[in-house]
Amino acid sequence: MMKSAFLAGVITLNTGILSAQDYPAKPIRFIANPAGGPNDTVARVIAQGISGPLGQTVIIDNRPSALMGELAFRAAPDGYTILLASSTFTYGSLMRDLPYDPVRDFLPITLASSAPNILVVHPSLPVKSVKELISFAKARPGALNCASSGSGSGNHLAIELFKAMAGVNIVHVPYKGSAPSLGDLLSGQLQLMFTPGTVVTSHVKSGRLRLLAVSSLRPSALYPDVPTVAATLPGYESAATIGVFAPVKTPATVINRLNHEIVQVLNKPEVKEKFLSIGVETVGNTPQELGAWMKMEIARMGKVIKDAGIRGE
Repeated sequence: MMKSAFLAGVITLNTGILSAQDYPAKPIRFIANPAGGPNDTVARVIAQGISGPLGQTVIIDNRPSALMGELAFRAAPDGYTILLASSTFTYGSLMRDLPYDPVRDFLPITLASSAPNILVVHPSLPVKSVKELISFAKARPGALNCASSGSGSGNHLAIELFKAMAGVNIVHVPYKGSAPSLGDLLSGQLQLMFTPGTVVTSHVKSGRLRLLAVSSLRPSALYPDVPTVAATLPGYESAATIGVFAPVKTPATVINRLNHEIVQVLNKPEVKEKFLSIGVETVGNTPQELGAWMKMEIARMGKVIKDAGIRGE
């Protein structure tokens, strides 16, 4: 009797091992932002890199940001639907009503990339450093206007964090996207903006905008000669990240397999080079590290979001 039970246990165990080894048995779907942006590029580079080792096609399913999380949330937790989401996914539930919780309803796989904003000002503003900007703003409460690409956007949160840490009163002016906000910044109607460097590089080179600092915690490989905001405001950090997630209850063996394959891709020199060319840096960490980062971000940015009364669009 005991022998039969033991054999049954061995058979069950072996079946579980074989099942894990058989993953994936069909194509995998990556839910990503619409084509053309960094999120889509990162998704495609990773998909191409892991399809060979996994022996399956990885399909990119481009969806609007507002739908991505819900689609992944409602998918089966079998490792065949994977979400590539921006940093605002992490604290999106703090700004709007969502049917899911990013920590409770998803499992982290890895942080794929990070892209800091850069802080630029109109050249008519007589400041050449973050320290000078803070002094100028403190002497003129409410006189400076800062653009963002929309309420609750990454660069909106960047300015609100800056205002809170620097103790300055700068007026936030939300726009529908980066193009119209950039136009008003270039014309001098606005004085400053946190923005991805790729959006304003040509204008910085031509002198139409002045680059003050980069928003990464440490010096960035993207802007090696540019000082950080954190050099003046210790601990300041604001970046557009792309994380990889699976629906909760996805087997640990699947999470670990995907983490291994994705991190292998991210560590390739040619991939690091490709990412830098689109304005992002590769990361590639463990599920545990991404999970800890999410909880830290929710605590850190949650206060900023609450104090500023931010509601996402």
